[in-house]
Parts: sequence; C-alpha cells; structure tokens
Amino acid sequence: MSVDNISNMRTFMIKYGFLLLLAGLILFFSVSAEGFAGARSAVFIFQSVSITGILALGVTATLVVDGFDLSIGSVATSALMLSAYVMVVLEMSAITAIFACILMGAFVGLVNGILIVKARVPDLLATLGMMFLLIGLQRIPTEGRSISTGMRLPNGDTAEGVYSQGFLWLGRHRLDFFLENLIPVPVIIFILAGILIWVILELTRHGRLMYAIGSNATATALAGANVNRYKVLAYVISGVMASIGGILLSARLGRGDIASGNNLLLDSVAAALIGFAVLGAAKPNAFGTAVGALFVGILLQGLTMMNAPYYTQDFVKGGVLVIALIFTFALSSKGRKTGH
Repeated sequence: MSVDNISNMRTFMIKYGFLLLLAGLILFFSVSAEGFAGARSAVFIFQSVSITGILALGVTATLVVDGFDLSIGSVATSALMLSAYVMVVLEMSAITAIFACILMGAFVGLVNGILIVKARVPDLLATLGMMFLLIGLQRIPTEGRSISTGMRLPNGDTAEGVYSQGFLWLGRHRLDFFLENLIPVPVIIFILAGILIWVILELTRHGRLMYAIGSNATATALAGANVNRYKVLAYVISGVMASIGGILLSARLGRGDIASGNNLLLDSVAAALIGFAVLGAAKPNAFGTAVGALFVGILLQGLTMMNAPYYTQDFVKGGVLVIALIFTFALSSKGRKTGH
C-alpha cells in the first residue's frame, strides 16, 4: 500500500472513524439486545441524552477557553435539590424555583470564574473545591435526606408543598414525532441549547475570541480582547447549563433525590471529550458534543438492556473515551507530521 493511500485512509479514519463506530454500536445493540431498536428504548435514550448533553455543552464552553469545570455535576444536583426545596418545603411557585436554580448556577459559575482569573487558582482545583462545597451544602437543609411531599423536616414540621403540573411537564411530557409520544420535552430544550451554543461559538465574534483564547490567551490579550471576561463568561455559561440540566432532572423525577446525579459529571465530560473526535474536529465544539452525548446515551442504554453491571458500564465508557481520544490526538498528530 502506497504512502498516499495510507495517508488518505488515516484522514478518512480521523474524520469519519467515530461516526462509523457509532453506527457499529447501534447495529451491535440492535442485534444483541432485544427491544433496543424499539420506540420505548429510543425514549430512554433521548431522556438520557438530553440532560447529559445540556451539561456537556457547559463543559464544552469551558474547554473552548482552555478551562475545565469539575463542578458541573454538583451544580446540576444542587439545582435538583433547590427546585424541590423551593416547591415542596417553601411551597413557592415553579417559576420561582426555575429562576432560583438558574441564578444559583450563574452565581456558582461566576465564583468559579473569579477564583480562576482573579485569584489565579488552577481551574481543576477551583472547580473541584466548588464541587465538594456544593455536595455538602445541598445536604445541609434536609440533613442528607431526599426531598418529597410529606417528608419530616429537621425542625419537626412536615413538608406539604407539591411539584406543579407545569413543572413536571418539562421533564415528563413527550411529543409526537412519526411515533406517538416519542420525543421528550428535554430533548427539544437540549436541541435549542445546542443550536444556541453552536451559533455563539461558530458564527459570532465572541465565539471566535473564545477559541482564540483557548489557543493562545496571551496573543489574544495583546490583540485587545478582554481575556478574563470571556473566561468568566464561559464558567457562567457552564453553571447555567448545569442548572438547566438539574431542573429537567428534577421535573422528570418529581422529587429531590439526593443520589440521582451521581454519574452526571462523568457522562457529561465523556460526551464533551468524545466531541473532539467527531468529523476530526480536534477541538471542543457544540455539534461534536451533541453526537458525543448521543453516543453515551446509546452505549448506556444498550449495556443496560444487556444486563451489564454498573462497573462494566464504567469500564466500557472509559474504553470508548480512550478510543475517541486516539482518533482525536494520536492519528491527527501523525497526519499533521506527514503533511496531510
């Protein structure tokens, strides 16, 4: 095989290899897992993809500016618990709960950004510290218990508030699309959020500046851009996306389940990093993140339907992530060295 053929094959694998892997995965589970290709399985995949994908879009925003947000899963679970507390314990409206959660996410993102750009705390350490802070904080009001109507509060009172039907509609309603009740509302919200992030990153001056900051912050600052402001903005976007994901999870569960978001961080980070490999982008991008979220959702649903234990699922997720990173960095770097 000639050098040109090898280079062409490498280029093809860099660009389309991961999409072929996705197609192969769908085919494998369709054959191996009974019912995987059915409408019910599709609904579960869409539900999983929507929340994971929204959080992954937040991770993508921070990756674009050469950052990383480890607190995104804990922000989502904090939004879940906060929405339940506002409606069930404080007996306030769904609108109040939604605004409180989004403001909380934006505030956490702002604090993360200030710690990173002003206090010069490394992004991993700042967001890791915030993650542990939120994990503890969300448990304090109920002494570590989940929130539901009728629960006994620490002061001896009974929580008498309920989730409004409008709020539950956000997480449970499904729209007709070829088949009846196929597309959950969170999927529509995920698609809209993905389009918004894609437009900002790919079609606006602000997005181009964010990519420039991720490539070379010093040069971008010398060109006149306010690097610190854009970095803080990226973490605020991440916090807001995480809070939206937490709101949708709360609306789907109908209670403040303290343990429901345990895998959100790993799944959303995996989706964002897998996005690097889609179409050979080799950079964080909204479209790749959406495909990565779909891949993670299909993978988890297929393994669940094959009765794979949870630790096997984590192992397979890690293996897939390694393969995606090989497509992204190892093959593409070889392609650049050979001039293709």
